[in-house]
Amino acid sequence: MAQENSALIRRWFEEVWNNGRMETIDEMASPDVIGHGQAQHDTVIGRDQFRTFATEFRRAFPDLKVKIDHVVEEGDKVAARWTATMTHRGDFLGFAPTGKRVTITGTSTQRISNGKIVEGWDNWDQLGLLVQIGAVPAAHFVPPAERRSA
Repeated sequence: MAQENSALIRRWFEEVWNNGRMETIDEMASPDVIGHGQAQHDTVIGRDQFRTFATEFRRAFPDLKVKIDHVVEEGDKVAARWTATMTHRGDFLGFAPTGKRVTITGTSTQRISNGKIVEGWDNWDQLGLLVQIGAVPAAHFVPPAERRSA
């Protein structure tokens, strides 16, 4: 069963995220799937909300490619560590397209039941993405020895 779960997650990233085939969400996710940690929404519930989220993200980054770096399985859960590369070509969270190339990393953990994704938790470098598109200025660390006294 674990290999089937891992294969499902690999297919999920390939079909939904890399190829933008939103119709495959119905095949791979339960009707009441719950997704935690999405950029535009804290939590999405159901296939339709997830499809909307994924469509909006891919509209902003249409050349998105996710490479799975590592997969770990335990019981009904599969965790994937991944690296994504993309170009900011559409509106994202109110920020106009910049044409900037972005690379981010993240982890996604999905709970699988009866061959379908029923719940997922995503943790990814949202701040890094915003810095790379110029929406947020990069912070610069100044060592204490170099700081001016007030």
